[in-house]
Amino acid sequence: MRSAKKLIAQVRKQTAKNDVAHDFGHIMRVYKNAQKIAKKEKANMKLVLAAALLHDIVSYPKSDSRSTTSSILSAKEAAKILQGYGYSADEIKIVTEAIRDHSFSRGITPQTLEGKILQDADRLDSMGAMGIARTFSVGGAEKRIFYSNKDPFCKFRLPDDTKWTLDHFYKKLLLLEKKMNTKTAKEEARLRIRIMNEFLREFRREI
Repeated sequence: MRSAKKLIAQVRKQTAKNDVAHDFGHIMRVYKNAQKIAKKEKANMKLVLAAALLHDIVSYPKSDSRSTTSSILSAKEAAKILQGYGYSADEIKIVTEAIRDHSFSRGITPQTLEGKILQDADRLDSMGAMGIARTFSVGGAEKRIFYSNKDPFCKFRLPDDTKWTLDHFYKKLLLLEKKMNTKTAKEEARLRIRIMNEFLREFRREI
């Protein structure tokens, strides 16, 4: 328990400069999601929670060319950190592989149950009310326009979320339910998809 509190404190300190969508609040929501999933899926709780705490220990903004390497660099940093907390080589391998492969941009399904749970827990925080908040936070930070005036809901074009924030729903967020690995995450994802669809219906009415 004491070592867990110490690790949490270290993560809080090291992620203080992360952007708001990948800050300590995000990390603790992923931690909470992972804890719930791991309990139901009977995974190794110690390793799942370590992976959740360290999955964004290195995080570059989306506009940074290094952003696609964040998960790889986080895995390397996590290995260094966990050695100081008495984790075995086998445990560190499981945790770091989970962190390395959790990223949506890598397009990889993790091999271990712990890795699958981390990926699900992270993706759930991209959905629902929190996902909406994070999406528009990133869009604002990147100075993107809310939506395309010609085709706001991507009916006649491919989504481009580098230009329009609303496009991110169609390029990624609404696709996540089908990409969940565990039964527990799939059930929660359905609820969060419903919230996002309700938001889009209201958005359509207001514009």
